[in-house]
Parts: sequence; structure tokens; C-alpha cells
Amino acid sequence: MSYFTFHLIFVVPPILLLAWLQRQSFTNEGRRARLALPLIALIAFVYTTPWDNYLVWRGIWEYGISRVVGTIGYVPVEEYLFFMLQPILTGLWLYWLLARDNESLQQKSSSILRVLMLIVGGTLSVAGFLMLRSPSTLYLGLILAWAAPILSLQWVIGAATLWGMKRIWLMGVLVPTVYLWVIDRIAIANGIWQISDTYTTGLQLFGLPIEEATFFLVTNLLVVQGLILFLLLETPQQIVKLIEHIDKSRLLNDR
Repeated sequence: MSYFTFHLIFVVPPILLLAWLQRQSFTNEGRRARLALPLIALIAFVYTTPWDNYLVWRGIWEYGISRVVGTIGYVPVEEYLFFMLQPILTGLWLYWLLARDNESLQQKSSSILRVLMLIVGGTLSVAGFLMLRSPSTLYLGLILAWAAPILSLQWVIGAATLWGMKRIWLMGVLVPTVYLWVIDRIAIANGIWQISDTYTTGLQLFGLPIEEATFFLVTNLLVVQGLILFLLLETPQQIVKLIEHIDKSRLLNDR
């Protein structure tokens, strides 16, 4: 199986399905939601490109030469495509949840929660940089050092909002993360890409290197939290209007 075929089988179909299910949803009040998806995909592309090029250059992961169309820098073309497809997949899943979840959106300012999340994020950041000192924890350290500072910023800015939407937040992250774990395991088993034994701990989650599992968890956290905070940038009522509009569009479409 080639990397491009992998996208056609496992990544593109769920995106198309979720987009089709919501084809009537995002108009008028949904402009912010429509803007958020390409914006988050662009940010992911820009932020991930130098980091992933370094991983391949360092030999932390590699790809089958015969499995890719070509490379730009050190990274396969299909990998750049994945930088944008994953945020779109996770984002569309989040939107689907928003339209069906009646979770209370009330927010309570909590300095304690903000400080606690800052401590968690800071600890993960420091742990990541310390892990860079050992070959066996290099990959895990690079993931945490790359992602944890941004996660910390999101938590400090939007801790109360994210906690107030904890059910949507949890399901928005959990489902695409588990799905990506499964298809990543399939890709590794088929030799589309390989993860270095030298730069990993050897720990596995159901046959998947713990580093890969961590990567998909933190990237989906970044996407889901980024989208939620973007939708709520002006006022918490933006998300209420979005949900009401989606529900109204669905009722009209059903008629």
C-alpha cells in the first residue's frame, strides 16, 4: 500500500462523510466555523513542517521510498497533505458533536483551574526538553517540547471555557485519536513508514509506539481546543448561535 492509497482508504472517506452530513449547516452564522477549518489546517501545516523535516533528517522516522509520490525537503508530499487532512477530519467531527450535544456552556472564571493547567503544561514542556538529552526519549521529548507550550497557552487562555465544554472536548479528542491510532498501526504494519528503535522508548500501546500514540493525542488536543477557542473568541454566545443555526438548518432540510 502506498502512502497516497492510505489517504484514499482511511483519511479522505471519513472527511467526505462528515462534510456530506453537514452540507447544509454552515451558512450565515456559520461563517466563523467555515473560516476556522482552513485556518487551523494552515497553522498546523506551517507549525509542523520544520519540526517533521527535522524528524526525518534525524532518522527518527522514515518512509518506504516506493510508497510515496515524492518529497519536498525531507518529507513526503503525502505527509504534508496529512498535516492539513488531520485538522479537517478532527474539526468536522467536532462540528458534528456541537450540533448534537446539549451540554451547558456556562463558564465560571477559575484562577485555580488556570494555575493548575499552567503547572501541567509547564511540567510537560520541561519534561519534553529534558527528554531531548537521551536518544531513547528523543522522539517523545520532541513531541512534548513542540506541543506542550502551545497547549499551555490554550489552557491558560481558555481553561474555564474548555472545562465548561468538557464532554464535547473529551469526545472531540478521544474518537479521532483512537481512529488515528488504529490507522497509524495499520500504516506501520504495511511498511508505509517506520519508527526508529534508537530514538524511542520501546513502550507500546496495543502494538503502537507510545510516541505515535502521544503525537496523535496532543495534535488532536491542539486542534479541538484551538477550534473551540476560536469559535468563542468574541463571546461565549457565538457557540450557542452556531448550534442553534445548525439545528435550524437540519430541521428545514428534513422538511
